[in-house]
Order: sequence, then C-alpha cells, then structure tokens
Amino acid sequence: MAGIIILAAGTGSRFSAAGGEGNKLNALCEDEAGNSLSIFSMTLRQSLATGLPVHVVTRPENTLVQRTCATADVPVTLINSGGTGDSIAAGVSATASWNGWLIHLADMPFVSSQLILLVAGGLQSAEISRPYWQQTPGHPVGFSLAMRGALQQLSGDQGARQLLHAHSVLRIETDSPLSIVDIDLPSQLCRAASDRNSHAAS
Repeated sequence: MAGIIILAAGTGSRFSAAGGEGNKLNALCEDEAGNSLSIFSMTLRQSLATGLPVHVVTRPENTLVQRTCATADVPVTLINSGGTGDSIAAGVSATASWNGWLIHLADMPFVSSQLILLVAGGLQSAEISRPYWQQTPGHPVGFSLAMRGALQQLSGDQGARQLLHAHSVLRIETDSPLSIVDIDLPSQLCRAASDRNSHAAS
C-alpha cells in the first residue's frame, strides 16, 4: 500500500522574515467550518481522512508538530533537514516497506483527501503521478515502488525535481486552484481562507 509522507522539516524562513511568529506550520488558519487550527493540523487531517498510512518528517525543535502527531498516533522522523531532498530520503527510508509514496508538503492545508486519493490511484499505472490545476503542478507527488532507491538517494534542497524531469509524469487534473495553494507568508493565512470560501461558494 502507498502511504503519505508529510514534509514538515522546513525552517519557514520567508514566513519569519515577513514578520510571522514561530514556525509557520504552527500558525493558525481557519478550516472550512471556521475553526482555528494550525496549518500542520489541517494538512494532517486531510491526509488521515484518506485512510492511507501517514508518516511525518519534522525538525527536533518543532514540538507542537510532534505533539499533534502523537495525539493522532502518527509516526515521526526527526531530522535537522538541509532541504527537501534530505527530508524525502529520511521519510522514504523510514517507510521502506511501503509500495509507494505520496510526498506532501505540510504547508498546503487545503489539498483535499479526495485529490490525494486520486494521486495515489495514479500509481497503479504510472511510476510518478501529480495533480495539476490548469498548467500549474501541485502536491502531493506520487512515486511508485520502482522509485524507492532514487528517493532514498535525494539530498539538499532540490527535492525530487530531478526525478520529475527524468521520468514521465501522469497528470491528475483538478478543477480546484486550492490544490496548488501553499502558505509562505503571514498575509496568506487570512487570504487563503477567504479564497477557499469564495471557491466553495461559486
């Protein structure tokens, strides 16, 4: 069975530089019901709703993410990550028994569980699958078992970009622009919630 690796080991430097307090993954944002939850909690909730296994990669100092995972009984790998590549390699190595990996970003709380499952389904016929809104790629990115070795060898801040260029990618088309929304700046917290509500009402 494929599972979801949530990458939550970034430093959020752009968020902090723009005046955000603490790690951006712990910043509060409104869910569809108007409840205030951390960005990470919202992303984790959508991932758990798929019913797929979930594994989180985060930094040792982010104790709030670790406590959220402990409450949900989600395993965690701790790493002082030097970049996305390091985080992916650590997560895949910790879940080497899986037969596929959905690499997801913790700062994308509006990606639905339904879309995640569509990406997972794409791995039945492709080595790599990825959602697209129009011509813009989103997350998670799905990788089949055949890609395990290559994922474990990633390092640095390039993530899996080199693999995406070297292999064909099955496009999973989505009609929701929310599938490509990530949160990098404090100003995006309220705007993202507003954009989501506007899209839902249209």
